[in-house]
Amino acid sequence: MIVLGLEGTAEKTGVGIIDSEGNILFNKTVIYKPPVQGINPREAADHHAETFPKLIKEAFEHVPKEEIDLVAFSQGPGLGPSLRVTATAARTLALALKKPIIGVNHCIAHVEIGKLVTDAQDPLTLYVSGGNTQILAYVGERYRIFGETLDIAIGNCLDQFARHCGLPHPGGLYIEKLARRGSKLLDLPYSIKGMDITFSGLLTAAIKKYEQGERLEDVCFSLQEVAFSMLTEITERALAHTEKGEVMLVGGVAVNRRLREMLRDMCEEQGVDFYVPRRDLCGDNGVMIAYLGLLMYLSGWRMSIEDTRPIPNYRSDSVEVTWIEEGVRKRRRIPEHLIGKGAEADIRRASYLGWECVVKERVRKRYRLEELDKKIRLRRTVREGRFLYLIKDYGILSPYIWDIDKRRFNITMSYIPGHLAKEEIERGNLDCCYNIGVIVGKLHERDIVHNDLTTSNFIVMREGDTHGIREVSESDKEDSLCNSCTQGVVEDNKDDKINLKVDRELLKKNKVYIIDFGLGKFSNMLEDKAIDLIVLKKSIMSTHYRVFEEVWNRILEGYKVYRDWKKVVDYIDEVERRRRYC
Repeated sequence: MIVLGLEGTAEKTGVGIIDSEGNILFNKTVIYKPPVQGINPREAADHHAETFPKLIKEAFEHVPKEEIDLVAFSQGPGLGPSLRVTATAARTLALALKKPIIGVNHCIAHVEIGKLVTDAQDPLTLYVSGGNTQILAYVGERYRIFGETLDIAIGNCLDQFARHCGLPHPGGLYIEKLARRGSKLLDLPYSIKGMDITFSGLLTAAIKKYEQGERLEDVCFSLQEVAFSMLTEITERALAHTEKGEVMLVGGVAVNRRLREMLRDMCEEQGVDFYVPRRDLCGDNGVMIAYLGLLMYLSGWRMSIEDTRPIPNYRSDSVEVTWIEEGVRKRRRIPEHLIGKGAEADIRRASYLGWECVVKERVRKRYRLEELDKKIRLRRTVREGRFLYLIKDYGILSPYIWDIDKRRFNITMSYIPGHLAKEEIERGNLDCCYNIGVIVGKLHERDIVHNDLTTSNFIVMREGDTHGIREVSESDKEDSLCNSCTQGVVEDNKDDKINLKVDRELLKKNKVYIIDFGLGKFSNMLEDKAIDLIVLKKSIMSTHYRVFEEVWNRILEGYKVYRDWKKVVDYIDEVERRRRYC
């Protein structure tokens, strides 16, 4: 079977042909370069209308049109005018050739072509381009989105900075060249929220540094180092949560050598394999569209002309994946001397004055510049210790801090017997979800934002789960969430009283501890609290997809202990609507 694919989601016009053996028979992409920097959607669409006929004619010189069995095209996500021209060209071609047609998801096409040309089988994929920034992984018949940008994409960030500084389009290439001549690390915001990321603040700060007279080479150097460190970190966080054994980098920004180097270093430290497609298949191209169309068609997908309307906001996780066979997958390798290895820290069992404890050490990240790495590790170590200590005053269960070593970036804390909420939910214990909601509600009531709410950052202890430690401390019993809530009110250090309406029986079934406050902060902003819940929601959707509705509803029920819970929950929709078309 031979498939022709048309790519036209933004400024690149691509045509590719592939056969069912995976042989690439033709692949050519023409880039629209605007006379004035910045992509005008209408002009990009006009470029597609002019270029597609030329590329299709050239493609038929390599493969006769009579041999084409299927026409595939990029249905979304992308710019509306570009998508409409691409869909029209595909429909016209399919009707003229009297062949079937299939519209595909552009983001998933990047993943599948990467798997075709590398040895990757089941990777966690970082997809970075001008319009998209996502972390994707196949879980349960979907490509789940474990992390993504909450504002602009990384390629857009680089292009906007380049445009402001008078650099040609696309800006990433010229920023990379200038960065090689830079050496001074400037103070720029490092902003991640769990497995999600934001770039708008970083972009604004970089522009200000340039306007204040800093060398362009140093600003480019700092912008790359900070942005790519953030991308690598959220990939590492998703890796620790999913336990995948492979990481793949795709998209136009994947051609950047420094980003590749960072991800390769991270993968070596985490004990997983790293892959990146060859350069000509990183950016948008027609053959990746053709290949995904082939996979979909062979697995039973069929579309009528009416089904081929463009979908500008085509989410990757909305596509039912029918072409991947379930099987044994590679898993991340954790050293035997550790009981856990997160994205930031190594965790090992130890003893402190006869008590069972854990030592959490924030280890050196080779992918980050040492100056930046030390600052981040110190800040998060101190922050975590402070928040874990503080929240006990509010009746929230958390490990006890016994020692903080700022020179070694480690915290010694009490050992909590039990299992991660992620594991408990997978075992069918959904009662703990109510407790999780109560904890988050109480944090938000005190204007504390965790910023890394996933089901891997709650420990659930059922009755009898005290094996392996000397005993559960009396103070833990006195401060337990269950006891404090059944008293009807909780007093904090401001002497205000918060009325709590809770289900006492649900709280008694499980003790739930919250951990890992390295990204925590104080904020009374509605948006920060909404994003906190969005991070948790996305973690549940991508990991506990089979029981998502029940888990999420139980968490929201517990979250109602927060007096302004409805304002935050309603604001979630507002934040989600702002996302790019990824």
